[in-house]
Amino acid sequence: MSGHSGLTTHVLDTARGRPAAGVRVELFRVEGTERRRVTEAVTNGDGRTDAPLIERGSLSPGTFELTFHVAPYFEGFGAASQPPFLDLVTLRFTVGDTSGHYHVPLVMTPWSYSTYRGS
Repeated sequence: MSGHSGLTTHVLDTARGRPAAGVRVELFRVEGTERRRVTEAVTNGDGRTDAPLIERGSLSPGTFELTFHVAPYFEGFGAASQPPFLDLVTLRFTVGDTSGHYHVPLVMTPWSYSTYRGS
């Protein structure tokens, strides 16, 4: 695929073995010491946002941060310690090549998380 692609995310709760619905996600563009919020969304029943965070054709090179508000999610079913071990999970990543799609999922438990660049 040529040209610019888009950006999506997906949140998976591996402690419960299911997608994480209702997680607030914020996307920021980072330029030097400045962070500018691009958009915000909440994950649906499949753990995805209803629309891409950045639509196909609109992603440009640069540094971004995805901030996942995980404490309220885990508190919603009593899995969070008090105080919660994880509150906000922020992933900073750089987009260089915009010819491919960027999918940045969060795989989490109340005590740990990981990510990867998906397709």
